[in-house]
Formats: sequence, C-alpha cells, structure tokens
Amino acid sequence: MRTDAHVSIVPREAEPYQGGRAGLVTRSIAAIIDALVAAVVLIAGYVGVNGLRFLIDPRHFQFSEASPLPGITTGLLILVVYLTAAWSISGRTYGCQLMALRVVDHRGRLLRPVVALLRALFYVVFPLGLLLCAGGRQHRSVQDLVLRTSVIYDWLPGQPMRR
Repeated sequence: MRTDAHVSIVPREAEPYQGGRAGLVTRSIAAIIDALVAAVVLIAGYVGVNGLRFLIDPRHFQFSEASPLPGITTGLLILVVYLTAAWSISGRTYGCQLMALRVVDHRGRLLRPVVALLRALFYVVFPLGLLLCAGGRQHRSVQDLVLRTSVIYDWLPGQPMRR
C-alpha cells in the first residue's frame, strides 16, 4: 500500500526516463506545438494590426495583403524570440511543457540567454538538425552537439540530468 509520501505525479512507467534525453518523436511533437504557437501569435498580430487600421479609418478600411515572404520572415522571428525567452527563463516552451521536456546546458542548468538565442537561430535555420537525435543513445540534435545542450524528460523539475 502506498502512502501520501510516495505519491508521484510521474507515471510509474515514465519514472526510469526522468532526467534522460528525449528522442525524436517527443521532440518533434513539441516542435510542432511550438510552431503552432508562433503561427497563432502571427495571425493574432495580423488581425490586431488590421483592427487598429479599421479603428483609425473605418470608411477606407481594407485588409492589408498578407505577403508570403514578410509573413514567413515575421513568423520565424516570432519563433526565435519565443524559443529564446522560454529556454532562457524556464527551459520550457509550451510544447516542452506539454511533453514534459526541458532544454538544459551540459551541466543540467538553464541556458544562458546568448546560448538560448544561438540555439533558437540554429533551430529555425536548420530544423533538419533535429533528425540526428533519432540515431544513437545520446539523442542529440546538431544544435545540441554544437552548443552542448540537451533536451531531457523533466516531470520533476530540480532532479539531476542523467548522463
């Protein structure tokens, strides 16, 4: 019989993975969720700008044309800012939070802002680097290898990273 002192939020089957490096599938799901967050922010910004234009001049209002190149550039910029802020503040984006992941440095600590920015730029410019984590036991992407970072399973923040 388990007492309240032994109750854990981590499912029993997941306990062996706590602090271990996350694999391709989990990281890809988190990345898709984060891309959706950036897309929602981009769309909200577009609607907000057009709403403001409508309030300023309702008689001559027309929706602004959504050009692909500026839209994609703005979306990628939003993603870089979002990733940098999340990784340097808590180590988690919204996608990481849902998938119980945390991005840490080689010592298991939060990323410094400069490292988080470099990782976010690398992540956005070279997303195929994530595929490297499919092979090997280390589950490290190109970004992880270059910047000495890791993405770990972290249901219980504060637990040490497994080597």
